[in-house]
Amino acid sequence: MTKITRAFLGKVLGAAGLLTALPALAAETVSTSNPYGIDALWSQGDFVAKGTLIILLIMSASTWYVGIVKLLEQRRLIKQGHELLAHHGVDLQKAASELADEGMYSAVAQAGIEAAAEHKGELANRVDLNTWVAMAISDAVDSASHHMQNGLSVIATVGSTAPFVGLFGTVWGIYHALVKIGTSGQASIDKVAGPVGEALIMTAIGLAVAVPAVLGYNWLVRRNKLVLDNVRVVSGRLHASLLNNPSR
Repeated sequence: MTKITRAFLGKVLGAAGLLTALPALAAETVSTSNPYGIDALWSQGDFVAKGTLIILLIMSASTWYVGIVKLLEQRRLIKQGHELLAHHGVDLQKAASELADEGMYSAVAQAGIEAAAEHKGELANRVDLNTWVAMAISDAVDSASHHMQNGLSVIATVGSTAPFVGLFGTVWGIYHALVKIGTSGQASIDKVAGPVGEALIMTAIGLAVAVPAVLGYNWLVRRNKLVLDNVRVVSGRLHASLLNNPSR
């Protein structure tokens, strides 16, 4: 009976010792960090590496900001276009000119209504109503088209230049690797792993910034075309409505 008790106590004490050692092992495991990760890139990198990383982060933030703003604007305009296309004649004029946000549809309607109202006296003798209203609406549509292009140049610039910014960081990292090899006189892995890892991280970040920018640009351009198609259809109906019911 005594031997069994001693054996049992020995197992219990051994298990207790193992449980006591587990937190220390866990703490040691958690405290181990990757010496060649992004944290190391920021803490060990020089001003050129940090500057390149900051530029890439700014480019990425600007791309996402402009892309989200343009997407919300396009959704609003597409919804307004579908709502306006449900109206006809004078109702279309009124619905477009009374939009709360005074956006491009309201601007097109106001341009056409004002042109029809101005077509009188000597002007009416020199230019027919159809041409005068068409010119005013066409100018408003062109202005709307230019407005829809705002911000897209930022996304296009980021998509085309971000890989080269990342490539610059790559070249700079490889340069540091070669300098360390030349200084130490031996190409050991501990001398080149950090700079080469830094170079690869810069390449990956550059691609991560550029790919969403290119995809987002192409998508926003297609949605812009849909918005402008709706604007042209609405402007054509407004033109016909103003010819049939000119404001005097």
